[in-house]
Amino acid sequence: MPGEQGKTVAHGLILRETETKETDKILTVLTAEMGKIPVIARGARRKNSRLAAACQLFAWSEMTLYKRGNWYYLDSADPEELFAGLQKDLVRFALAAYLAELTEAVTTEDAPHQGLLSHLLNGLYAVSVLRKPLPLVKAAFEIKLLCLAGYEPLADACAYCGCPDPQQPYFDVLQGVLRCGTCGEGRRGLPLCRDSLAALRHIVYGDPKRLYSFTLGPEAQKRLSAAAEAFVSAQLERGFRTLDFYKSVRCMDEPS
Repeated sequence: MPGEQGKTVAHGLILRETETKETDKILTVLTAEMGKIPVIARGARRKNSRLAAACQLFAWSEMTLYKRGNWYYLDSADPEELFAGLQKDLVRFALAAYLAELTEAVTTEDAPHQGLLSHLLNGLYAVSVLRKPLPLVKAAFEIKLLCLAGYEPLADACAYCGCPDPQQPYFDVLQGVLRCGTCGEGRRGLPLCRDSLAALRHIVYGDPKRLYSFTLGPEAQKRLSAAAEAFVSAQLERGFRTLDFYKSVRCMDEPS
């Protein structure tokens, strides 16, 4: 909302930070009021800077901004949530970075994205505070994010025969539809099972407030994870360096 002397007050989450000059940062910030915006934080890297805490990755703050040309400048900030738990666990930090990069990929500048912002905040909370199983959070976040971004799949029945309870279900990640194992011959798809299909439907059609309130056995979790990641790749047609980083540190963290 507008403030005094041309200043604007907004709540924002840091998606990305880049060091520039000697003590400044360029921030990519997702706000409730203005969508994704570029912000220059002058002196944020200076020792004892009053802006330092609010300019960390994943910081959620009330920001006072002013605009010059195409850039916003950070005048002051009051941090409200820093997700400190992420700083103490490299694997969780890596997953959070992927969630942020994935969200950045489906947002545009200067357009409201309240639903996507809420989804990312809830995802970070699930990883940092609730400490939900990471593969479950990752898969649920990926699928629901694409739903919010306009890529919602049709998962209520087989897209070919209409059967609501497909035998040997497959998820066609290119078309974003469900099919029976005997339908859509020649179409690519990822195999699901009864439990992973139920989880997919919970994610797509269920209460967003209960997004992460389900459990899966190891095999069903593998199927859901593979389908979710393939769905992102097929729909967005790009890779993510933070996903590669998450996979590398998760491999190092797993017992040999």
